[in-house]
Amino acid sequence: MIDDSSIWAHLDGLAKPRRSLGKLESLAAKLAAVQQRLDPVTRPRRLVLFAGDHGVIAQGVSAWPAAVTASMVDTIAAGRATSNALAAAQNCDLRLVDVGVASPLAGNAPGWFRAARIADGTQDLANGPAMSIADFDAAWAVGADEAKHAADGGFAIVIAGEMGIGNTTPAACLTALLAGIPANAAIGPGAGADDATIASKRRVVAEAVARLGGRLDADPRAAIAAVSGFEIVAMAGFFAAAAEAKITILLDGFVATAAALVAERLSPGTKRAMIAAHRSAEPGHMAALNQLGLTPLLEWDMRLGEGTGALVALPLLDSAAALLSDVISLSELGLGRAD
Repeated sequence: MIDDSSIWAHLDGLAKPRRSLGKLESLAAKLAAVQQRLDPVTRPRRLVLFAGDHGVIAQGVSAWPAAVTASMVDTIAAGRATSNALAAAQNCDLRLVDVGVASPLAGNAPGWFRAARIADGTQDLANGPAMSIADFDAAWAVGADEAKHAADGGFAIVIAGEMGIGNTTPAACLTALLAGIPANAAIGPGAGADDATIASKRRVVAEAVARLGGRLDADPRAAIAAVSGFEIVAMAGFFAAAAEAKITILLDGFVATAAALVAERLSPGTKRAMIAAHRSAEPGHMAALNQLGLTPLLEWDMRLGEGTGALVALPLLDSAAALLSDVISLSELGLGRAD
C-alpha cells in the first residue's frame, strides 16, 4: 500500500522547491492515494448522465415544468447541451441513460444512449414514497451496470451527471437525512426558483424528512427510496460499483453528492474513491461534502448539474497526474532537496 508519507516523499523529491505548487500538490497526493500509484492516470475518462422525472414537481418546487427534462434529454442526445460541449473540450467520453423520463426520446437515439426506464418518473414524495424498494434496486442495478461497463472499457476516471427537473428537492431531502442537517439548511434555489417556489420546497422537504423519523436506522433503503429519484439512485449504484472496481470518481455538484451520500451509507468506503470537483451554489452542498470528508477543488458557484462542474475540473486532475509522472527527480539531477 502506498501511504501518504511515500506520496509526499515522491513529491518533495521532484525538481522544484518543496511544496511550491501549493494545492496542486495536495491534489496530486489525493489522486495518488485514490489510485494507489505514484504515476496516476486520468485518461480515458467517461461521463455517464442519468435522467429521470420527479413526481414532486406537482408541488410547485421548481421554476421549470417537468417537460423540460425530456427536452434536455433530446438536446443532450443531439450533442448540443452544455455537458456535450464541455465533455468534448475535455476529451471525455459521454453516455446518456434514461432511468425514468416520462416522454421517450423524440429523435433518433445515438449509440451512446441507453434506455433503461424503470418507470415514467417517481411518485410525488410529498404524498408517499417516491419509489418502491423493487424500483430502488432496479435503479441501483442500472448504475452498477454502467460502472461495470466503464471498468470493462478501461476508464480511469468516471463522472456521474444528472438531468431531472425538480431533483434538487429529493437531493435536499437526502442531504438533510444523511448529513444530519436541518431541512432548511439543505434547500436552495435549484434552477432559479423564486421565493414562492423556495417556500414550497421548504415545506415539502421538511415534512418529508419529518415523516421518516427514525426509519433511516431501521430500514435505510426504504427511507432513502421514500425521498429519492431514479437518476439519484442510479448514480449511487454507479459510485458504489465504480469504487469497488477501483475507478477514480470525480464528484460533481449537489445532486451527485446526495447520491454519493446514499452510496456511502449503503456501501461504506465508497467515498475513498472520490475527489470532489467543486462546491455548488446550493447551500446544502458543503454540508454533504463535509459529511463525506471531501474538499472541493473549485468554488465557482456552479449549479447546472449534468456533470458540468466535474468536467471543468478535469484539467486540474491532468495537471496533478503530469506533475507526479513527468517531472524529473532531484536525485536524477544529482541535487539535494530544494527547500
